[in-house]
Amino acid sequence: MTTQTSYLGGGAGPPGLTRVATGKVRDIYALDEERLLFVTTDRISAFDVVMNEGVPGKGKVLTRIAAWWFEATADLLPNHLLSTSIDDVEGLDAGWREALEGRVMIVRRAQPTPVEWIVRGYLVGSGWKEYQAQGTVSGLTLPDGLRQASPLPAPLLTPSTKEETHDRPISPDEARELVGASVFERAESAALALFRRGSERLAELGIILADTKFEFGLVDGELILIDEVLTPDSSRFWPAEDWALDTSPPSYDKQILRDYLETLDWDKTYPPPSLDPAVLERVASRYQEVCQLITGERTVGAPA
Repeated sequence: MTTQTSYLGGGAGPPGLTRVATGKVRDIYALDEERLLFVTTDRISAFDVVMNEGVPGKGKVLTRIAAWWFEATADLLPNHLLSTSIDDVEGLDAGWREALEGRVMIVRRAQPTPVEWIVRGYLVGSGWKEYQAQGTVSGLTLPDGLRQASPLPAPLLTPSTKEETHDRPISPDEARELVGASVFERAESAALALFRRGSERLAELGIILADTKFEFGLVDGELILIDEVLTPDSSRFWPAEDWALDTSPPSYDKQILRDYLETLDWDKTYPPPSLDPAVLERVASRYQEVCQLITGERTVGAPA
């Protein structure tokens, strides 16, 4: 695979555009009163720390997968995506057009809910740890005798708050109090329907959707799907052939990076260590693999 320079964003940004937010992966710019420009960079984080190096092509992969799912789930819930064409971003010179090609989403402005809507289909990760200690996940009691990586009796909504550092798991009742009964009921129904759709489509590809995170927003009182949807950054995808009980199955995400970082003498706080380029290439290949499985194509300009 040929190494290429990652687009990490930051800096001044495109001339004429005002940055309104910077996340771990995305830079968000104002276009007008009704639209925002999302730019998905190649930044990658682990243990809540953004690495100094990026994963070549990652931003294009995430944009391609999210756009595919926005279209594939539009019948379940409206979403914020208007366009992914660089031609619809006015005023960019040739350099910026090249840098942002394949990374942009023009979206409707929405008022995000203060909750992340996490749905779990399998008992793994933090949910497994809570179950071992208390027999619950997000305060919800589960049957006795479940094992690590067990399928849950039914998909479970396990929301969390949005914090500057570490998000805080909350119960569905606490989420209802935060957003109000009407928004909660619509969001819960939408999250479970989206999870079912994602699980069904991915199962056809030999992929298990273990858990995922949805974000919702309001536009004139209408609930819509925002941010990203069913990407390797927001979801835990398992190759079905590798699933087994009493394990944490390998996933189509940045687990390669996490496993590598665990071998280093690093305390998982800022600043991050320097990364081996070979590890970044392996992570890039993993993202490309799942992109091709879901959408049927690799992203343009990504490593081969």
